[in-house]
Amino acid sequence: MGASGVLREMLLKEGLIIAPGAYDCVTAKLIDQAGFPAVYMTGAGTSASRLGFPDYGLITMSEMVANAGAIAAAVRVPVIADADTGYGNELNVARTVREFEKRGVAAIHIEDQVFPKKCGHLEHKEIVPRAEFLSKISAAAGERHDPDFVIIARTDAIAVAGFDEAIVRANDALAEGADVAFVEAPQTEEQLRVIPRLVKGPCLLNIVQGGKSPPVTLKQAQAFGYRIAILPTMLLAAVIETCELVLRAITQSGAIPATEHPLTIRELFERFGADEWDQTQSRYKA
Repeated sequence: MGASGVLREMLLKEGLIIAPGAYDCVTAKLIDQAGFPAVYMTGAGTSASRLGFPDYGLITMSEMVANAGAIAAAVRVPVIADADTGYGNELNVARTVREFEKRGVAAIHIEDQVFPKKCGHLEHKEIVPRAEFLSKISAAAGERHDPDFVIIARTDAIAVAGFDEAIVRANDALAEGADVAFVEAPQTEEQLRVIPRLVKGPCLLNIVQGGKSPPVTLKQAQAFGYRIAILPTMLLAAVIETCELVLRAITQSGAIPATEHPLTIRELFERFGADEWDQTQSRYKA
């Protein structure tokens, strides 16, 4: 069974699918090794790590697909990828779906922002008309080659057109063939609580530390009825903070700071399959 089939089976079972955000193969493999059932490829993290740019819609479809494909090849669990707005009209969306499918990605989400989009937890977002959004979701669902490939419809309408419009868009997108609804940036705890009740299908929750939504625990997200929780910036923020602390310590003291549990070089490479590569070499070495 392919990764998309595995993810689809997960959605049929009870419980919350927790997918921490990866921006490269290092973070993806650590998520996999930690035992999480899925990896989320963050668009914000991809833009930052590959280009050094903010999440302002500056990254292309090809760049996103390349990163998603590398991550999918590096892990054993399904990868859910950010596909922004689908990168154009219905034809572009159809190609976007096919390109992610070919790389072994299990799911993508497509949103209703005007292109170029920006992070869903920033100000001054714009959204396309509902009919345009729904035509993209219809194209995404209709043009996938793998029937198990999961289409997630994301709406940013709460900040622009209000909560009621966001719920309408989510339900209409499910009616057009989306498998999961993603209502971005709920503004109150009550909105967080009622979205899974008002949406007629599985719901994804985006948990962003320091974002527009009130804090919510994974236990609460499951109790509210969400089926997938992504944590896109968790590792990116942790890495940035750690790197800044280490670099500051070096510049201030002139010494390399000690870590609590320093890794040997061998242990470092074991995180990335050194043992398996050694076994492969031993089978064929003369």
